[in-house]
Amino acid sequence: MKHLLIGISAAATLLATGALAADLPMKAPVYKAPEPVFNWTGFYVGGNIGYGAGNADNSATIDRFLTGLPLPGVLNGTNSARNAVDGMIGGGQIGYNWQMANWLLGLEADIQYSDQRHGSSAVTCLACSDDGSNIVTTLNQSLDWFGTARGRAGFLVSPELLFYATGGLAYGNVNVTGSATGDGAVGPATVFLPGNSSTRVGWTVGAGTEWHLAGNWTAKFEYLYMDLGTVNGGPLPLTGILAPVRTEAGLSYSSHFTDNIVRVGVNYHFNGPMGAPF
Repeated sequence: MKHLLIGISAAATLLATGALAADLPMKAPVYKAPEPVFNWTGFYVGGNIGYGAGNADNSATIDRFLTGLPLPGVLNGTNSARNAVDGMIGGGQIGYNWQMANWLLGLEADIQYSDQRHGSSAVTCLACSDDGSNIVTTLNQSLDWFGTARGRAGFLVSPELLFYATGGLAYGNVNVTGSATGDGAVGPATVFLPGNSSTRVGWTVGAGTEWHLAGNWTAKFEYLYMDLGTVNGGPLPLTGILAPVRTEAGLSYSSHFTDNIVRVGVNYHFNGPMGAPF
């Protein structure tokens, strides 16, 4: 009997403890707000540095200065050559983005200093002189500065990583200088061409990627192909080379400038670092 009473007492104690535990309030689950993500919409400014690998497609024509008729020679006195115009570039950009879910549209303008120069090519006019000798024209190009005004369209593969295509207007200052060398009255002679500096307007197209670093800052990597058109010069008299009886001969030339641009940069966005969840 004693053991039976002890068992009944223990069972009652366990039941009472369980009842008390059931009456205790349940702990509410902790609510965690969604993580905010970077907001791409708004104005931004930034800077960049990179490299330009340009090309100049040159041609030169020797003809009679007064009549325009070509002198005797291969290809009627016309020849062509290409040379590289390479160097460092650097500058700044400003733009505005519109983010629509994971799509982005934008406008961007930039201005660049360019150290692209040292390009030189020789255009040989075979047997252009009346005595059968050659006339060699050397053309040199440089790009002092350029800028673009472009549209951008891209896709956010994640809230903080953008891939985009871009294209629009390009402009820049292209310089062309050079000389022509041939047989003169008393032996070889050189005529130096007056410099031709021209602000050209053309077009550009390219692609890039941009990613959120921290706070309001992003970094970018971009490639652009740029075409600034053709600089023309002449006809310029070659009196010193073709004297004394061929003084009416002249030189005309053209340089078509294109560029391949690779650059990296950073942007500061004024829209605030965070926005709605992606």
